[in-house]
Parts: sequence; C-alpha cells; structure tokens
Amino acid sequence: MTTSTASAPTARGGAKPVLAGQRPRGESLLVHAFVLAPMLALGAAVPLAWGWGLSWLDVGLAVGFYFLSGLGVTVGFHRYFTHRAFKARRGLRNGLAIAGSMALQGDVITWVADHRRHHAFADKEGDPHSPWLFGTTPVALARGFWHAHMGWTFGRELTNADRFVPDLLADRDIVRISRLFPLWTAISLGAPAVLGGVLTLSWWGAATAFFWAGLVRVSVLHHVTWSINSICHMIGERPFAAQGKATNVWPLAIASMGESWHNLHHADPTCARHGVGRGQVDMSARVIRVLEKLGWAHDVRWPTPDRIARLRPGPTATATG
Repeated sequence: MTTSTASAPTARGGAKPVLAGQRPRGESLLVHAFVLAPMLALGAAVPLAWGWGLSWLDVGLAVGFYFLSGLGVTVGFHRYFTHRAFKARRGLRNGLAIAGSMALQGDVITWVADHRRHHAFADKEGDPHSPWLFGTTPVALARGFWHAHMGWTFGRELTNADRFVPDLLADRDIVRISRLFPLWTAISLGAPAVLGGVLTLSWWGAATAFFWAGLVRVSVLHHVTWSINSICHMIGERPFAAQGKATNVWPLAIASMGESWHNLHHADPTCARHGVGRGQVDMSARVIRVLEKLGWAHDVRWPTPDRIARLRPGPTATATG
C-alpha cells in the first residue's frame, strides 16, 4: 500500500494524514466487480422470478444469509468495531468480523476506517460519502445522492488506517481476518450454493441458491447499507441535535436492522441502540441484548432517559427535509 499525505483535508495539529494514497488499480477493479456483479443479478431478479427459478429454499437461504451478513455489519463492523458500543469476548469479536466480511462491503479494517472518517467529517469536506458535498441545487443534490449512495465506492481514495483504526491494526486476529477477505467472499457466495445443491440434490438447486442467496442477497444488502449514507442524510426526521444532517427514516428500519434511526446515532455514536423511541424497531440492539445475556458481550452502552433527554434540543428540531 502506498502512503502519502493528503492535500484536502489536511492533517490537523500534527495528526496523521486523512488519506493514504490511492487503491491499487487491481483492487479498484475488484471493488467495481463486487458492486456491479450483484447489481446485475438484482436487475435480472424480477424476470427470473416470474414463474421459475425461485424456490422457498432460495428464499430461506437468502433471508438467512442476509441477516447473518447484515448483522455482522450493523452489530459488528458498525456498533462494535467502529464505535465500541460494547465489549466482546475474543470469539464473538472474531465471529462478528467474519460475518461482516460476508456482506462484501470490504474488509473490516477498511470499512471501519472509512466510517470513522465519515463521523470525523460528517457532511463536510473529508466525509467520504456525504450527499451534501456538491451544493444544494437540484442538480447538485442529485449528484450528491449518487455519490453518497454508491458513487463513492468507485473512487480510489484510501482512508489512512494508521490514523483512524490503530486499535484494529494492533489486533492480530482482526488483521488476519481482514487479510482473508477473499476467503470470506468465496464462502459468502459459495455456501448458499453448496447448501442449495445438497438440500435439493441437484445442480439446479445449487445454481438458483447461488443466484438468489448469493448475488441478489449481496446486492440488496449493499443498497440498504448505502441508503443509510444517502437517504438517511437527506430526508427524514431530526429529533436530536446531531453532527451533520443525519435523519431517521422509518421505512428502512427492518431491512437495515435498526440502522435507519440514524439521527440518534450521529447524536450519540457510542450508544448501542439507535431506535430509542416508541415503536422504533432496532433488531441490532436486540441481538446485542441477547449477546449480553449470554455473557458474550459486556459493558454495553445502553441509552438512559437522562442521556436521551440531553440530546434533544427542543420541540422545533423534529422538522423533516
């Protein structure tokens, strides 16, 4: 990996630079493949599902792998590794890193570095995926939406891991898991195919499981995750005083496993639960609660009434837009 100082934004107060050069061209091409191949599968999904090519087994495998890999991102990559909302035993820590890697959103070190950088420069220059970087005209917002949703993934800027994730770089288990990202990718796409083939005793069952529970599942999860970067920074409710323009968007709550209660998250990033209001479903917080009861997670940073009250600026902060 080539390292260099970044001209914008520059390091502050002698801190290490924000960027660490550019991704190698080969790695950049792989990123394109990981993004575009599942998208093409998603585009083919509707005609393929019309009367053939989709079984209840495919649906079950797709849902199972969706939530396994999705919770690996929301509970693992996001709430644990990025924000340390709880502490975890070694087995759980490593399991979360592997499960999150199976979402095909990048290795754990790169993902966390990008997200910590996002919080350091929320909706300002330096934020890797803010929709507000190009202005507020309709054309600028359209461009910003594309950039925040998926355009940023095609860029070659490499967030400086030495600056943003020195704790992960010091963890030999996590460094090893990060380097094995190609293996987790192969397992994420291959395991549904193997299960489909074994359970149906057919190559066709393997092929349809690979398509639906592999490629289509990955693409759907990609777009749900990217919607937090785009939709949840543009429209929705802002009941809490938060850095940047993060919002709550309730229709995404279940698919995002609670991540779309994004306004509270930016107001209190280390909080283990994002959906703190009545009826705000937060599946990821429920999983953390179960892990806590099992003794695998501890020192969980749960919200308290006083903690939440301090984050509310007043009744005028509930406007949308």
